[in-house]
Amino acid sequence: MSKKILAIYFSQSGQLGEIIDHFTAPLVDAGISVEKVRVNLKENYPFPWTANSFFSVMPDCVLDVPAELAPFDLKRSKYDLVILGYQAWFLSPSIPFNSLMHEPKLTEILSDTPVITITGARNMWLNAFVRVKKLIHATGAKIVGNVALVDTHPNPISFVTIFHWMLHGKKDKYLNIFPPPGVQEADIHHTNVFGKHVLNHLNTNNWDSLQQEMDSDGAVKLNYNLMVIESVAGKIFRFWANMIAKKKNRGPWIKLFKYYLVIAFFVGAPIILTIDAIFFKLFSPRRIRAKKQYYLNLN
Repeated sequence: MSKKILAIYFSQSGQLGEIIDHFTAPLVDAGISVEKVRVNLKENYPFPWTANSFFSVMPDCVLDVPAELAPFDLKRSKYDLVILGYQAWFLSPSIPFNSLMHEPKLTEILSDTPVITITGARNMWLNAFVRVKKLIHATGAKIVGNVALVDTHPNPISFVTIFHWMLHGKKDKYLNIFPPPGVQEADIHHTNVFGKHVLNHLNTNNWDSLQQEMDSDGAVKLNYNLMVIESVAGKIFRFWANMIAKKKNRGPWIKLFKYYLVIAFFVGAPIILTIDAIFFKLFSPRRIRAKKQYYLNLN
């Protein structure tokens, strides 16, 4: 009997859908039944965003407040593998993904089912992945693989290009100077290599070495400096989210957070990295290894 896979995700720009298409292509070619479901919210977010609409979702996103999903159908009540696509918004699982993980229609299917997670991120996805793991484990599923594709351009450059993409809806060269935003096309096409690894394990139903094999082909690459920034920024974002959520008029506080983020990115982040380089990076190898494992372990 043919194996059956569900690939379910939310995507505004279509990038994550493209990643999943390439990832699952070897499985489809092998005759595996792959059901792809692109979910949406009942009241969908605009794309392109405005700056105000984008930053306004920060408190609910960081505090895991779900929203109502638009109706969607699944063809089966059980699958041999579920592929979950997610995005990181404000170092957190996006509101659509968090909402999906509270949907009984999906959580019942996930119980006792192998799961592979896939994200296409600017470059900071570690904090979001930690929380994604908790959401998945709460359903009784087991994560057997993770693929994290990122924009590999330098952090300041991707910061500029991602906002150009979000606010204008164009994945082109901003000012004809900056590179196209998002995950590079070559990396998107390369995901079919990971799909070939999955095919071997799907046929035997033995997932033990899948992540190591995919990592050998670049499925996950941890950037130490970004890990340091995320470990600090995640706590600060939660502070802002809790503070703003208590305000009756969030608008001025959202605007203040927006300006804070720009200052923190260009001033605060270099200071954090300098302090880490002086006091921790060379003198705390065990702590660093433990933190890396905390972010990267699947279960």
